[in-house]
Order: sequence, then C-alpha cells, then structure tokens
Amino acid sequence: MSFLSARPRTIGLILAGLVYWLDQWIKRQVDGPWGLTEEYMKIDLLPFFDLTRTHNHGVSMGFLTANSMEMRWGLVALTAGIALIVFVWLLREKKFGDILPLGMVLGGALGNIHDRYRFGYVLDYADFHIGTWHFYIFNLADAAITVGVAIILARSFLIREKTETEPAGAPATEN
Repeated sequence: MSFLSARPRTIGLILAGLVYWLDQWIKRQVDGPWGLTEEYMKIDLLPFFDLTRTHNHGVSMGFLTANSMEMRWGLVALTAGIALIVFVWLLREKKFGDILPLGMVLGGALGNIHDRYRFGYVLDYADFHIGTWHFYIFNLADAAITVGVAIILARSFLIREKTETEPAGAPATEN
C-alpha cells in the first residue's frame, strides 16, 4: 500500500479517534462538571434542547436491552464485532467519500462500546424536544454513527461508478 493510498485511511482513522475522544470527553463533562450524576437529572438549555442523563442498556433506540450480565457482554461482543467489520471495511475502502463516514461510524461505535464495557450501559444526554414531545435521547457517538450510515447509504444510492469505457456524464444504460 503506497503512502497516497494510505493517507485517506489514516485520515479516516484520525476522524474515528477524534469522534471517540470527543464523545468520551462530553460524557465525562456530563458525569462530572455539568453535575448530571444521576439518571434523569436535567439541565434546561434551550426551548427545544436539554441535557438529560439517561442510561441506555440496549442498542439503537433501546432495542436488544441487556437485562443480564450475559446479555451485557453479548452486546459488547456483538458491537465489537460490528466495529471490527467497519474497521476492516475502512482499511479496504478506496473512496475518500466512504472512508470518512466509516471513520464516523467506527469512532461512535468505539465510544459506545467503551461505555457499555465500563458501566454496563451507554450514557446518553442530548434531549431534543418540541414541547412535551421528546425525540430519543442520544449522545455524540450515536449522532456520528447515524450521520455516517446516512452518508454511506446516500452515496450508495446516489453515486454510481463509471466503467472504464463509459465517459463521464454519459447517460445510464440498462443491463
């Protein structure tokens, strides 16, 4: 692998590290200086956004809730396996536009895996709401995973590769 082909992957891994670090830093602020030390403690910030501490014992939106130690460690293993797949995908990916969102997904996954390993739950705090209707409470890692997956999906549906014989801007052909 040449330096030029390794550079985008390095940037993707740096982005993953930055997402992980920032996610963990914010969670330390929630648990420490911001004083949200107990579940459901809240800081009102804006008419549509609060910091509300919650403990997510499941995966996305509370699915697969871990009700036992076996399920907790099973979720750690499952999410670590998924993170490993994303890591390998990032290392094999050639398109910079796909490497960056993979870095976001990897960094977010590592942040949530760290929480689940350390606490047995994922610390969530970002509470968007309209009046009394609340969106799911989430964290930076969740946001990075969601945005990264959305970019990957959008690129896979909206961007098609040109074949070597097809000039750029040529109309799509049916096979």
